[in-house]
Amino acid sequence: MLRFLVRRSLGAMVIILLISAITFFLFFAVPSEPAQLACGKNCDPDAIRIINHNLGLDDPVPVQYWHYLVGIFAGRDFDIGHCSAPCLGYSFRNDQPVWETILDRYPTTLSLAVGGTVVFLVVGVSIGMIAAARRGTFADKFLSSLSLVGNSMQIYFVGTIALWLLVDSWGVLDRPEYVPVTQDPVGWFSGMLLPWLVLSIIFIANYSRMTRSLMIEQLDEDHVRTARAKGMSHRTVFFRYAWRGAIAPIVTLVGIDMGSLFGGAMVTEFTFTLHGLGRLAVDSVTQKDLPMLMGVMLFSCTAIVIANIIVDALYAVIDPRVRLA
Repeated sequence: MLRFLVRRSLGAMVIILLISAITFFLFFAVPSEPAQLACGKNCDPDAIRIINHNLGLDDPVPVQYWHYLVGIFAGRDFDIGHCSAPCLGYSFRNDQPVWETILDRYPTTLSLAVGGTVVFLVVGVSIGMIAAARRGTFADKFLSSLSLVGNSMQIYFVGTIALWLLVDSWGVLDRPEYVPVTQDPVGWFSGMLLPWLVLSIIFIANYSRMTRSLMIEQLDEDHVRTARAKGMSHRTVFFRYAWRGAIAPIVTLVGIDMGSLFGGAMVTEFTFTLHGLGRLAVDSVTQKDLPMLMGVMLFSCTAIVIANIIVDALYAVIDPRVRLA
């Protein structure tokens, strides 16, 4: 297991390095002047030259990238101040440290990802298991049709309708906003409940359909039939044998989805005006803010890679047939 984790960690570092290089060099292919963006419209050449020097933009692009990598591990000195490790630079727009901005925005994204995952995992898997247990009945057909409808929905459409009905018209739920859970747990829950529900709609559809298919497949396996022939109860066969065989692919999907959500749920954050990493990434692209964009990309990539490593390691625990050789 230790060798596997070390090998996967080294591979993850290579992936993150490649993504950072591609993002960094593609930015300079865009016909724009970062110093001009940082300075504004009414800016003379001397001011642009000073900004380029302060931000290290007057060096060759490969040198800038090398300084960027060194700053992540050892910190970096700018004319505007020292940036401690992990240094992701300063924003071109407001001269704020990128790492501090990410840490300030990430609790919103983390709350959205964790809460949404709990909702769609519990509800989606439960619906799929009920449909598989009632295969061919009205309940199975109804739940399968409901999942198909949910899979066809879009977050920005459902979110807008839900805001209008549940918040503005009926007043059933509070208007979405992020409140630190350590400051007000009740306000945190009520402010994030609607985004959790809307975010989970599409995921619930995917997980219910996948769980149903996997459970039906497992219920037709020979070892499950043998357990039935031995006189075991339906509950024991369903949960001890069929469910255990179907859980591995579901765990894989959870790891991928959670990694993506930890990187930022852009559409959901925009729909409910939540200031998380997803919204920060979009703003960085539109403003051509390279340090902020690079920081969000690296942070999101790291979250996805770590989630996949954890999922692969859990395979050995869930399925004894898996060997991490």
